[in-house]
Amino acid sequence: MFEQSLEFFTEGLTLAGMVLFRLVLPLAFMFGVGWVLWRFFAPEAVPQVKGARPESFGAFITRVRELPNLRVPVLSSGQVLALFIAIMLWIGATGFLIARFFWGLETASAMSDAMPWGLWIAFKLSFVACAAGGFTFAAIVYVFRLEKYRPIVRTAILTGLIGYTVFIVSLLIDLGRWYNIWHPIVMWNPHSVMFEIAWCVMLYTTVLYAEFSPALFERLGWKRMQKIMHVITVPLVIAGVVLSTLHQSSLGSLYLIQFTKLDPLFWSPLIPVFFFVSAVAAGLALMMVVPCINARAFHCENKQELIATLAKPAAIVLGVYFTLLVGDMLVRGELRTLMAPSAMSALWWVQVLFGIILPMALLFTPQAKSEPRVRYVAAGLVIGGVILERFNVALFGFSEYLGSLNTTYVPSFGEWVITLALIAGAVAVYVAAVKLLPVLPQPRHELAAKPVKSC
Repeated sequence: MFEQSLEFFTEGLTLAGMVLFRLVLPLAFMFGVGWVLWRFFAPEAVPQVKGARPESFGAFITRVRELPNLRVPVLSSGQVLALFIAIMLWIGATGFLIARFFWGLETASAMSDAMPWGLWIAFKLSFVACAAGGFTFAAIVYVFRLEKYRPIVRTAILTGLIGYTVFIVSLLIDLGRWYNIWHPIVMWNPHSVMFEIAWCVMLYTTVLYAEFSPALFERLGWKRMQKIMHVITVPLVIAGVVLSTLHQSSLGSLYLIQFTKLDPLFWSPLIPVFFFVSAVAAGLALMMVVPCINARAFHCENKQELIATLAKPAAIVLGVYFTLLVGDMLVRGELRTLMAPSAMSALWWVQVLFGIILPMALLFTPQAKSEPRVRYVAAGLVIGGVILERFNVALFGFSEYLGSLNTTYVPSFGEWVITLALIAGAVAVYVAAVKLLPVLPQPRHELAAKPVKSC
């Protein structure tokens, strides 16, 4: 009887500790940060009298309750629908995440011992590839001194920052023993690709936050911190380029040891090179799309003349990527496999024809410099092609191996909900950052009377 009572008491303490550390403390931290940001970014709602003593917490709560007519942004019907869908995704994802962290991965995913890396891995690889614009444009502006791209460098760094942050968040969800994520900091294994990836992600994410911090310091009016960051920006960017190069290629290195499982059309000793080159292409393509979206959504200056200069470099990178792919197929003797009708060969041809050849041809045309829609379509094809490449390597390429084990992998409903919720969260963070911080190339109030060109 005593042993049963002791076991019950121990389980109760364990459950209370899990609730405290996994729910209460994160929520308290989130609301605390929100309160601090409110104090900083809405000073007009917190009037202070010079020389007055700081108000008490009770007086603060009373004053907040007595605030007159709080401003609520006017949303269009489409924005209301998007917000409703995002909130529903977040609510659903919260339920699946509670189940995942309390009762294990199998409650929210369809992964198994045969397929331990599923949709979340493919999603992470795609998101990180699209985040490559951060180190690409930081190097272009701060290292190569191409100042004409400075108006969009903060947007590029912000997309990279959000991409890597989402990578880390999804990694915490995906890892079986996520609470051991700190182990690489003190348990070194320099022979492991995972060890290199862990350190590169930690260091480069830190560098991205440091690179983006001038926008926050400018908003807060911290002149001294702006000067300090101005001095150390170039070394930070150089470190970021090195770390991101290592990380983008190392993600491909994870699949080098899976040559017995991954389809030969998608496995190659050059996977690390493919991942890096395609990430650069995706980063350039994304920055041909995002400024156009900014111009429409936030009524900022439309930098179409500047964006047009990215068409040729992106086409050249795609040409290098295509040459590497075809050369690899020739050297490995896989051209016959490409000609054989199969689902894998069809996926390869879709990736190459619509993700490389067609957008490369569009970007080399004169219309790519004069017509924003041509660039928009070509950039969308490039991004879609890179995402398909990541899914081919991370998911589709294992179908034959799973068939040999008489099993299959189909992402569960929970996996899709969590993935879509993360994407919605990334978009929400981007919108909030653009609204609150000086990210756009020109302040909105200076362009209120200017027409915005259609993309």
